[in-house]
Amino acid sequence: MATSLTARIKDDIVLYGALAANLGIGVAKFVAAGMTGSSSMLTEGFHSVVDSGNQVLLLYGQRKAKRPADEAHPFGYGRELYFWAFVVAILIFAIGAGVSIYEGWRHIQDPEPLTSPTINYIVLAISFALEGSSWTIAVREFSKTKGDMGWWSAIHRSKDPAGFIVLFEDSAALAGLVIAGMGIWASHAFNDPRIDGAASIAIGLILALVAVLLARESKGLLIGERADPAVIATIQKIVAAHPAIVSVNHVRTVHAAPDSIFVAISADFDDAVTMSDGETMIEAMETELRAAVPTLSSIYIRPEKRENAVLAIEPRHDDGAPNRNHA
Repeated sequence: MATSLTARIKDDIVLYGALAANLGIGVAKFVAAGMTGSSSMLTEGFHSVVDSGNQVLLLYGQRKAKRPADEAHPFGYGRELYFWAFVVAILIFAIGAGVSIYEGWRHIQDPEPLTSPTINYIVLAISFALEGSSWTIAVREFSKTKGDMGWWSAIHRSKDPAGFIVLFEDSAALAGLVIAGMGIWASHAFNDPRIDGAASIAIGLILALVAVLLARESKGLLIGERADPAVIATIQKIVAAHPAIVSVNHVRTVHAAPDSIFVAISADFDDAVTMSDGETMIEAMETELRAAVPTLSSIYIRPEKRENAVLAIEPRHDDGAPNRNHA
């Protein structure tokens, strides 16, 4: 429980840090865009607004996800965070990428006269410093949880969207700032304001890519993903170690929240085990499992003959007969 609380506090720090940075940056970008007429700077302003809204939605989702289980939701409200993470991905795509691409196209079709880029460079430099600070916090906190896994593997296996969403957003923001700076410079260097519009479109395409990646990861969590393979292996090992267990047929898990796992275990008990002894054994196994994996919120252990478990999961022909050729 203490570990889960610590993780939630760290997530809040990451989200609040990103929110504070984006609010300040957004105001500065809009002021600079109004003074210079830069399309890419206006796009970056909308980018910051969308990011700020996303952090608010994730904080809201985290608060809602902490509600205790009740009769209507016996496994709790943890997946509400996954729902809002999916909404964030949609907003990035629809508003962030959509507005950026539209603004870039409009600026190419009707380019505005160039003005001094100095204010843009100042705002971009400040924005890069603030976004870099937020990105550093997100990277540091995510590094603590990924262990020895590669970055992409850790993101794909992560069950907590708050951390990797901020990481994606801040990475996209830093890339957008670099592109905006290059677009503004090139527009003045070649005396062609349409280049600034092209930079805006490039920023929009980056946001669209990030939105698609986030939507894919969030969708998997929302539908229901299994626990980490190491967790499943630990559960199987603990159950199989009991002398009265002939075999562990299967271990099925699903995340009800980042720190809440439901597990269903099918095990073949020795025929000599009585009902009373079986109940005592199951209680002992549940206690041992919760001690080894504190995130197990619900444990269901079903005594089942191995041959029956195999028949239950084996593909069947249209006539209902098992497909014996299936490996």
